[in-house]
Amino acid sequence: MSKVFKSDYSSEAVAGFTHRTAIEEAARCLLCHDAPCSQGCPAGTDPAKFIRSIRFRNTKGAAETIRENNVLGGSCARICPYDRLCEEECSRCGIDRPIEIGRLQRYAVEQEEAFGMRTLKAPERTNGVKVACIGAGPASLACAAELAKAGYLVTIFEKEEKAGGMLTYGVLPARLPQRVVDHDVAMTAGLGIKFEFGKKVGRDVSLDDLRKKGFKAFFVGAGLWRAKRPDIPGSDLNGVFTAVDFLKKAREAGGVPEIKGKSVVVVGGGDVAVDSAVTAKLAGAEQVVIYYRRTLEEAPANMDEIRYAISIGITVATNFAPSEISGTGRVEYVSFRGRDGKSEAKVAADAVVFAIGQDPEDMSWLTGVKLTEKGTIMTSRNGTTDAEAVFAAGDIVNNGKTAVEAVAAGKGAAFDMMSFLGK
Repeated sequence: MSKVFKSDYSSEAVAGFTHRTAIEEAARCLLCHDAPCSQGCPAGTDPAKFIRSIRFRNTKGAAETIRENNVLGGSCARICPYDRLCEEECSRCGIDRPIEIGRLQRYAVEQEEAFGMRTLKAPERTNGVKVACIGAGPASLACAAELAKAGYLVTIFEKEEKAGGMLTYGVLPARLPQRVVDHDVAMTAGLGIKFEFGKKVGRDVSLDDLRKKGFKAFFVGAGLWRAKRPDIPGSDLNGVFTAVDFLKKAREAGGVPEIKGKSVVVVGGGDVAVDSAVTAKLAGAEQVVIYYRRTLEEAPANMDEIRYAISIGITVATNFAPSEISGTGRVEYVSFRGRDGKSEAKVAADAVVFAIGQDPEDMSWLTGVKLTEKGTIMTSRNGTTDAEAVFAAGDIVNNGKTAVEAVAAGKGAAFDMMSFLGK
């Protein structure tokens, strides 16, 4: 089934299913026993069950299955790498093509929102135990949801003004509209979870302060917010951005005015690099080129996203790494060296965006918690740290994977926290 692409900064790039096309796609499901697609979902969203519900026109049942297993079902439906997870496991791969699980999940959640379905409810009684989640990204939201469903009194502390973490500040709206993230967050808050925004634990409030307020356990779900810059001449010139700052600025301002009509170079080969390039193009840049140091086949970015980027006029150049940025106060040229050790290139550019990875912020304020050489938190089992009553999961532990893996890790940590608390 062909996908319909759009090219506008604030509109979703890929159109969703209608009721009719969703039923048609769900009808292709083979209704496998011990369905491999469900086994291929890290968060346990159970595609086999919700696809069966859609097939038999039980949309509310489909939405309930998704939401109960993955509180960020709407966001994951847009950005999850289905092609190498559940869809790769689909039994139809051996016949023709896999079921479009991601778009079916999106359809079910869209129906949930459109008809105001109540698929999650706060428990009638709580156990009175207070738990704090630090950060409001995917791992924390998933952890908080499991704890709240079990009756714990959960408060999420977030340094920014909105919840969602990288879902809110680091993903292109054409791939993940803010209304989708907001709906996921609203469903989470509906479980009775409290949010305190603009408050960074470790700076504005300490764990000891929270302990004095009666919190019995803590979950750390901080993301990787310190972007990497290459150690090359000119990386400090005006017009040089890190992807985290570039995407956040675009999300908050609805674009990046200073690149309109300009030439932009994006360095990197992952989804963040593609998001940065598409952001630049849809925000009005005249020319956008992605440079990646390896081959296209080696690029970690989703191939559908790369194809979309190319379809809107973005160029992808491979086997070149940046060696120098030059200009008088501001970026004018970027020099590259070829992977073969012989080739060189010098291209004109008005802006450069580096999407070459992120590092964790300083976690030394977590007394008693062991850190890795990269600054991430060391854990054993499902998020258990060396500090009593402190748990962690998500990017701050695995050094940055997918949102659905962060959801899975957050859920696992919640179960360990319940075991620790003994209630």
